Formats: sequence, structure tokens, C-alpha cells
Amino acid sequence: MNRQAKGNARLTPSGFEDAFARNNLPASEDWPVLDLSHPGYRFAPRFNCAQALLHTALAAGFGPRPALISPQETLTYTALESRSNQVAHALTGLPGFSSGQRVLLRGPNNPQFVASWLGIVKAGGIAVATMPLLRAQELTSILDAADVALALCDERWLGELESAGLAAQRPPRIVAFDGSASTGSELEQLAADTPTTFNAVDTAADDVALIAFTSGTTGKPKGTMHFHRDVLAICQGLPRHCLDARSSDRFIGSPPLAFTFGLGGLALFPLSVGAAGILLEDAGPSALAAGIERFGATVCFTAPTAYRAMLTSPAGLKLDSLRCSVSAGETLPAATFEAWQDLTGLASVDSLGSTELLHAFVASPPERMRAGYTGEALAGYTARVVDDAMQSVAPGVAGLLAIRGPTGCRYLNDARQREYVHDGWNLTGDTYVVDESGYFRFIARSDDMIISAGYNIAGPEVETALLSHASVHECAVVGVADAQRGQLVHAYVVTKTDESGNSRLMTELQNHVKQTIAPYKYPRRISFIDALPRTETGKVQRFKLRSIDGVSQVD
Repeated sequence: MNRQAKGNARLTPSGFEDAFARNNLPASEDWPVLDLSHPGYRFAPRFNCAQALLHTALAAGFGPRPALISPQETLTYTALESRSNQVAHALTGLPGFSSGQRVLLRGPNNPQFVASWLGIVKAGGIAVATMPLLRAQELTSILDAADVALALCDERWLGELESAGLAAQRPPRIVAFDGSASTGSELEQLAADTPTTFNAVDTAADDVALIAFTSGTTGKPKGTMHFHRDVLAICQGLPRHCLDARSSDRFIGSPPLAFTFGLGGLALFPLSVGAAGILLEDAGPSALAAGIERFGATVCFTAPTAYRAMLTSPAGLKLDSLRCSVSAGETLPAATFEAWQDLTGLASVDSLGSTELLHAFVASPPERMRAGYTGEALAGYTARVVDDAMQSVAPGVAGLLAIRGPTGCRYLNDARQREYVHDGWNLTGDTYVVDESGYFRFIARSDDMIISAGYNIAGPEVETALLSHASVHECAVVGVADAQRGQLVHAYVVTKTDESGNSRLMTELQNHVKQTIAPYKYPRRISFIDALPRTETGKVQRFKLRSIDGVSQVD
């Protein structure tokens, strides 16, 4: 038994034959404190989360109700239970498959993806879901890091995975599935004649159910390991304590299911309350708006960029079925919050979560949301703003956000564990202030705070000022090295019209910022670009912006 396994001897005996996950957890002294004292987070020592999710709805008599809806097909709870059980049979029937084995899952948002995820977990596999647009090099890194021997892939997305498999240290067996709702692929054939019932593997609550890789906003992605109990814990957090999720809801959104924001919002959350998840393979802003109207969606999960884009939805498009809108990925600017509220009457929930903690930990119910604020710590979580010595700072003073609760960071064999976890607290990498009433307001990513001529300047504040100008479609602000000032504020701007070479607009934007916020915060450099570099989850990759050459002006 290696050091990590010894360090985590407090764990319940595993239900896995393959010990990879337990052996690659961080040493217990490097874990965050996990607080399971809240009544909603008290779980039995052994259960399989995939089985538990579906059992709750089926026991409530929801078998005939829709569980997953897509333009191609609708699966009832009974049908989803049967299909996921058949996937589990197909996997356990493969030569060499063993519980605890990592199974990579690749494809866009569709019912077969969810059924496959549930089947993997019921079979005792560890789901390693990947963004559908990842390239071979990125996939190879994931295959090697998680030691993946088996992959399920939508047959329309095989090419890059096959190339990745050839370069991997252990080329995986790849089994194709048909996400377009026909039955001709290998997985469907393997599952076709198997029983529609399956006894889920007897997993411990603290066996690993999934490994989620971070979206790479700061460079090399990290694998985060989450337990069966973590899956149920996040279904107690945001949906119940903030969204008042109910069985009559229909959840819709744009994030990929391979992103934990999407997995929770579009699959786990609706299944946990007997509701329906609406899955769109094309979920750009216009398609998302149309999907809300077509399917009568009541809860929407997407990023601020999409909410801004939907503000200009075609006249007559109806969004009035929505009762709740949730934003994540980037902070929700006050201007977007207010404009969306003016259009729909909804106060958006600007949730803060991370792949490291699996889902949200700061948010407020819509009736308690304030423009420009993220909200309060969710029930069961504790949030603090601390200095570099991990001491709480006074209300109104900027510091590092520290989180503790029922979920927490456990990186897959990664030395960066000690950067994220300090003194039992998860440090999210965000700079926040908290007011006297416990509301948290985002200032900047800690590594995006710009120090120029002795002033601390938060990039998102400059972005908010720029976004209030009529010509700015979207923007991102970073600090760049400067011999005189230490750093300069550099804005990358996507305009609503073709004005990219317009020096008049540069000056106009600079003056606009000076008039909107403190003048020393204005962008001394402005580059006009066609689009911001983003991850598949919609987050701006600011580290890439620092290497972009654009049309710029320096004052």
C-alpha cells in the first residue's frame, strides 16, 4: 500500500477491484476539511449514486415521466433506467473490465451520453467525461493521467480519440455509441440483448465516481476526483437550497455535460428531483433561446456571454416559461444582470462553483440576488475572505476566497493539491470582498489582479465599464509587463461593428472608462480582436490573451 493509500486509511472499504483511484488520491493531510454536519449531507456509508438518483424518481412513481428530452428523442425515467442498465451489462461483459476502471466518455449533449454515464457508474466504473471538441493531444494527456483502458465515444466524434489512443501510453479499447438515437453502433449492439435490470456495484460512499478535468483557463488541466456521495451532495446544494427545484421543472442550458456545471445542471439536478433535462447538441445563444420556447424550459443554466446574446433574441421569441436563470463560468456583470431582468423579469442566480468542488458553493435564491454580487455561501458550506496568512479580513476588504463544506478538492496525483488547499480550506483562486450581511462580491481572479504604478486594479471592474459602452460586444482585461509601471491595463475588445482600426474609438473607450470608474484604472492599451479565446465551457483564457498581438495604443 503506497503513502496515499495509507494517508487515506479513514476511507470506507472500497467496492472496487481496481485500486487506481484510492492509490492516487492526495495524502489525507493535504485534503480539505469535509463538513458533512448539515442534515442534507448525511449519507449512508455505502451506495451507488447512479442507482440512487434513478431509484428516487422511480420510487415516487415517475417512471412514465420524461427524464431526458432532446430534439431526437425523449427518454422516460423507466426507459433511462433500462438503457443505463443495459450499458452497465455491456461494460461488465467486456473482457478485462473491472470495477474501479476509468472509462472515458466523449460526445455532445444527448440522452445516450447521460445513459452511458449512469451505466458506467452503475457498473462500478469511474466516469471520465471529456469535452467533445478536445483535440488528440489534449485527449492523450487525459488518457495517460487517468490510465484509461476503455472509452465510450459518440461515433460522430471518433477521429481525435482514435488518434489520441495511438499516442497514449496504454491505447484504450474504444466502443462507439450512436448519440443521434439510432441503434447501429457497437455499444447498442453489445447492450441489445442484455437484461433491463442490473444490480449496481456495491460502492462505498467515498469510492470515486468520476474524474473531471479542469477546463484549462490557466494552462495544464488537472484531474479532480469526486466520490459517490459528492454527486448526491451537490444535488442537495444549489437545486434545493437556492433554486427550489421541483419535479415539474424542465432544465435547459449550454454547458457540456463533460463540464461539471453542465453535468449537474442538465442531468444530476433534474434527475434528483424527478424533473426533466433538455439536452441540445447545438446550444449557442440563438438555439438555446429557441429551445427554451420549444420545450417550455423553466430553469436555464448558461454563461453571462449567452445571456448578453439572448438579450437580442428575435422579436416574438417567448422566454416566459422560465422561472429561474443560473449563470456561471464568469462573473455576471451588473449591467447584464439588470438587462436580463428588464427583459424577462428574472433575477439571475450568479453561482460560483469550481470543478475542484464539483459544483456551486456560493449563490443566493433569485429573490435575494443583488446585481453585481455572487451571493451567500450555500447551506452546508462556509465561506471566508482571508489574507495570505489565512486570517479573515474585515468586511469590505479584498482577500482570497476560502471555502469549506461537504465537497472539496482532491486532485489526481498532482502536486498542485497543496496550492489549492491550505489549512483545510479550499482556496478557489478568486479575490472577493464580503459585506456585513455575508454577501460576496467578486473582484478578480487572484492571478488576474493588476498592480500598476502601485494601484491594485481588478480586471473585471474595467471589463464592466467597457461593456457599458454601446460599441463593445465583449471584452477581457489583463495586466501586461511594463518597465515604468510594473504592469499596464490591456483590454481586448470585440466590437459590435467593424471598427477595429478606429483610433477614435480607442480614445472614446478610454475616456468612457475614465468617466465610469476611477481614471487610473483605464486601459492604457486596447487591442481589437475578432473573438476572445475561450474554453469549451465559455471561460475566457486570459493566459492566451497575453500572447496575442493586436492593434494597440499606449498612452
